[in-house]
Amino acid sequence: NRGDSIATSLKKTYARGGISGFYQGLIPWAWIEASTKGGVLLFTSSEIDYRARVAGLSSSWAGLLGGVGGGIAQAYTTMGFCTFMKTVEVTRHKSADANASTWRIAYDVFQREGIRGLNRGVSAVALRQMTNWGSRFGISRVTESIFRGKDKTRKLATWERLASSAIGGALACWNQPLEVIRVEMQSQAKAADRPANLNLFTTARYIYQKNGFMGFYRGVTPRIGLSVYLTVCMVFGGDSIKAYFSNKQKAKANQ
Repeated sequence: NRGDSIATSLKKTYARGGISGFYQGLIPWAWIEASTKGGVLLFTSSEIDYRARVAGLSSSWAGLLGGVGGGIAQAYTTMGFCTFMKTVEVTRHKSADANASTWRIAYDVFQREGIRGLNRGVSAVALRQMTNWGSRFGISRVTESIFRGKDKTRKLATWERLASSAIGGALACWNQPLEVIRVEMQSQAKAADRPANLNLFTTARYIYQKNGFMGFYRGVTPRIGLSVYLTVCMVFGGDSIKAYFSNKQKAKANQ
């Protein structure tokens, strides 16, 4: 549907399933993904960020490396399987087994292709997530440094931290082609000219042949909104949570 506008996409989605159509794949796959990937990301990125700062790197480089490491970890531990099944949920009405349950589809894929089948497109997911979170954390930290100016130790106001996260989330969407490739690799839609065994390169070639260069940036506007929201939650929210527990530990130590 790369030729559709946002308005057309909204109408089609609503026509297909009403309000529920916008939540396809929520249960259980998005729940499973959301309940695991945040923890993996925050734990991994925080540890890498800390080690990088101890090694003498700036907050921007530490944030970038932490985001890259966290993105890779969450992709290979939780997201490959879950994003595949979410995409199945949204695209299976175009396939022969449109009436099969989500569990039946997962079982059939596992029977045919094993774990690799359930993680189809995971390399694209990993590339997307490492560039996603590397950019989101990295750009957010750079923006925070710009807000601080010459006083590198100044504590940022809440609005400055929020703005830094929002800017980091929006600018991180430069990697939209990886998201488009990931969706195409995991889609259940069938076409006569669609390669049978898709990888990153054959999928990119197929998209380019069908839709040209701009085909890689379809859907970037709603994704910017999603990315801003996610980055505010994970960067601003994550920093707030870590600061809360840090202050709590300091208060306990001073008692």
